[in-house]
Amino acid sequence: QVHLVESGGGLVQAGGSLRLSCAASRSIFSGNPMGWYRQAPGNQRELVAAITSGGTTNYADSVKGRFTISRDNAKNTLYLQIDSLKPEDTGVYYCNAPWDIYSRASGARWTWGQGTQVTVSS
Repeated sequence: QVHLVESGGGLVQAGGSLRLSCAASRSIFSGNPMGWYRQAPGNQRELVAAITSGGTTNYADSVKGRFTISRDNAKNTLYLQIDSLKPEDTGVYYCNAPWDIYSRASGARWTWGQGTQVTVSS
């Protein structure tokens, strides 16, 4: 069964930090690139950080230096460390397996999970 469960979001003041987690079923995670998508209010969902099974990463320009994506292949878990949060980081964060880790508009391979809400107050 294909399964993605995101957690770790919350309400944070600007400048704060959060660590998001994504538990994935093994069929999704094993050998596949994985990524974090963000859907801000009124906007399309976009890929903001991605990582290959070998550890190569890519980030959207808007999050470089503040977001760090990582994965634990043994636990089938994806992480996103978010530091120096800004109000424009507000949105629902989803994990999935992107078709193209270098494209912010990349579609994803699997059915979306429920996401985790991140709200940053100024």
